Amino acid sequence: MTVYDELVARGLIAQVTDEEEIKELINTGKATFYIGFDPTADSLHVGHFMALCLMKRLQMAGNKPIALIGGGTAMIGDPSGRSDMRQMMTQETIQHNCDCFKEQMSKFIDFSEGKALMVNNADWLLGLNYVELLRDVGAHFSVNRMLTAECYKQRMEKGLSFLEFNYMIMQSYDFMALYEKYGCNLQFGGDDQWSNMLGGTELIRRKLGKDAYAMTINLLLNSEGKKMGKTQKGAVWLDPNKTSPFEFYQYWRNVDDADVIKCIKMLTFLPLVEIEKMESWEGGELNRAKEILAFELTKLVHGEEEAKKAQESARALFSSGNAANMPSYTLTEEDIVDGKVDILTLLHSSGLVPSKSEARRAVQQGGVSIDGEKVTDIKQTYAVDEIGDGIVLKKGKKNFRKILK
Repeated sequence: MTVYDELVARGLIAQVTDEEEIKELINTGKATFYIGFDPTADSLHVGHFMALCLMKRLQMAGNKPIALIGGGTAMIGDPSGRSDMRQMMTQETIQHNCDCFKEQMSKFIDFSEGKALMVNNADWLLGLNYVELLRDVGAHFSVNRMLTAECYKQRMEKGLSFLEFNYMIMQSYDFMALYEKYGCNLQFGGDDQWSNMLGGTELIRRKLGKDAYAMTINLLLNSEGKKMGKTQKGAVWLDPNKTSPFEFYQYWRNVDDADVIKCIKMLTFLPLVEIEKMESWEGGELNRAKEILAFELTKLVHGEEEAKKAQESARALFSSGNAANMPSYTLTEEDIVDGKVDILTLLHSSGLVPSKSEARRAVQQGGVSIDGEKVTDIKQTYAVDEIGDGIVLKKGKKNFRKILK
């Protein structure tokens, strides 16, 4: 099976241009490709997983990845998939986020000896002369056509700023800059980026001639990746200070039955032959598949030792209700009233629910327990002096916190 065929078999590729040329590039290790990352936080999250794993796969096959950090475009704001305008960031914040990204990406991508690059589009976007940009780049874009792009349609009702309207031109210019500076001949992106990606390919061919070698590949990074990267409380981060290895493991251990094999195909590096055997698994066997998924991804991000600890803790938690490495919460003075803490405060302060109204609902629905004993009274309190070495607070079947005093 060729590299390209394996990408298709794993369900990674949704749409491409110039398929035969792309196959040749990827299969022979001659692709220099980029994927863009918006530095809107100081950590990547699991919604970036598909892109990172794809970059790793292609680098292992001899291709050269470029991680493009959108330090310049972040100062404009990408309207794709949004109903409001993104908050603008300072250059200092953007640089800090870029540094954090580089450290996390290094677990997936080998940046040594020119094997991969990380570049920031601020390097060429911030120095652009506005009039020159209008003349040299803007002339190649049709406003009528731009307005048909899905990323703009979603914002038209609430108002699309002229600042955001320029995003497609900026992203297209990125591809041309990468083509000229680094010989980048492929760009990868999510389905919401397709119009922007095509704009980059067309810009290169119009500016540099129809023989300019630039292709695009469209992956379902957005629809699948963001789905996998969101929980009720928000993103699951790759930074262990934001999402502990145990929480990270538990997230993947608790994926839906219908998604587990798909996630294993897309995100792990297990052989397809091995994964195909799992496709017939049912019932309890699916729990085994979830353990495999959780272990493999935790190992990829946090290392094998942390993955083993997380797996052992998860198994201990389900077998005995106690685990050394489960997420913990230490009570603060604000939580305690007259030497006691109530159940709603415990649920909310520990982060198991976003609000006390949600905490009340969870108790009333019978989904809360302390050390294995169901809590039925929303006014239930616990003496802090009796907490001892900690109590295990549980919401639903899969969410736990060890409460410490």
